[in-house]
Amino acid sequence: MSDATTTDLYEVTMAMSYLREGMTGPATFSLFVRDLPAERGFLVAAGLESALDYLSGLRVDPEDVHAFAAALHRPPRDLEPLLGLRFTGSVRAVPEGRVVLAGEPLLEVTAPLPQAQLAETYVLNQLSHQTAIASKAARCVLAAAGHPVVDFSLRRTHGPQAGFQAARLGSMVGFAGTSNVAAATAMDLPAVGTMAHSYVEAFPTEEDAFRAFARAHPGPVTFLVDTYDTEAGVRIAARVLRDLNRGPGCAVRLDSGDLGALAVRARSILDEAGLADVRITVSGGLDEYAVDDLVRSGAPIDVYAVGTRIGVSADAPYLDSAYKMVEYDGRPVMKLSSAKVAAPGRKQVFRRPGCADVIGLADERPPLDGTPLLETVMRNGQRTGGRSALDECRERFAADLAALPPAARRIRVPVAPRATPSERLSVLADRVRRRIAEQMGAPAARHGLSERTMSGPYRSVPS
Repeated sequence: MSDATTTDLYEVTMAMSYLREGMTGPATFSLFVRDLPAERGFLVAAGLESALDYLSGLRVDPEDVHAFAAALHRPPRDLEPLLGLRFTGSVRAVPEGRVVLAGEPLLEVTAPLPQAQLAETYVLNQLSHQTAIASKAARCVLAAAGHPVVDFSLRRTHGPQAGFQAARLGSMVGFAGTSNVAAATAMDLPAVGTMAHSYVEAFPTEEDAFRAFARAHPGPVTFLVDTYDTEAGVRIAARVLRDLNRGPGCAVRLDSGDLGALAVRARSILDEAGLADVRITVSGGLDEYAVDDLVRSGAPIDVYAVGTRIGVSADAPYLDSAYKMVEYDGRPVMKLSSAKVAAPGRKQVFRRPGCADVIGLADERPPLDGTPLLETVMRNGQRTGGRSALDECRERFAADLAALPPAARRIRVPVAPRATPSERLSVLADRVRRRIAEQMGAPAARHGLSERTMSGPYRSVPS
């Protein structure tokens, strides 16, 4: 089976019905996040490269047809209309690393309706998950205020692929390294790591463990000092490092307890031993909130190793994301369910100073002080260019982060900028709502059309 089967069953049933009905006209689907999670002042667009890999290789093979048939308890011949389906459409998207806001399309797919429908689940999965992780990691970089942050998340992420993605996304927003060897090797990232408590426990004493570790690794080493008594462990580490003349580049790691207070004591012990160049690394359940507290306390910490809470975006593990059809065969369409209105038409986001963004229609001219965010990245089922290098993504992120209002960058109680719809988008939305109401033979207010039912920036669309 191919990745075509990595989809929800209803995508298959809908695509099958479309084919039988001859509904193969071009459809545009828009992927966006309705509202930001609590304690988020912005999101970082991510997952596009994975989505493009999927779309460029999407093809329904005989094995896939048999899998669909088995899932539906139907003979394979009933699903043969799907055989050979591949993605031949176009994609416009926000490049990875850019800051995005609620309601702004991260991606728009335009393709024959069955193709665009079948792609929904995989594309939504990749952009939703990776955008959530990238946004959490970005906040850690902000909280660290210039101190290096490294990724220790692999052992707790939701699968090896998610761990690989976490390492990549962390690097994209400024992490200094990762413990994930596969990711470090594949993407030429700095590989970082120390030792586990089990290593220390395997030797008769901490000093035996530290000396053995140093013999095995002739370069700079990091000793984990809190297996038994942290202050005693720091003193032993200092003695070993001084005896071996291993100062610059080496470190001690604190993994438990009151990290701020222990860092103060560790720094004092190291300095008294003449080891001012030995750094202090901390780990153990850290996230941007804990890092922010430690930085603000003035704790003498050099490196922050973050893991579980970042790799799973613990406080906001999912996004309120959607993939909604906004146009079919030249006809603008929109969903009108209460609090889940999706504005019609192919769109563009115009980035203005201070992220005072405007969401308009794709063929609109940008405001004088606005630049379009969505770029054409796929045409006729093929990429229009090469993969974005991590350096390019980092540059985009750094530029957008610097342009964000300070209130959006706050770790606690951030204030997110809100995009607003253009006049043309507002007029189109109003016209489509009225058309739907007329077709249903009922007043607009009875069908979720009032302004108070709208989500994201579309609350300000006239009703």
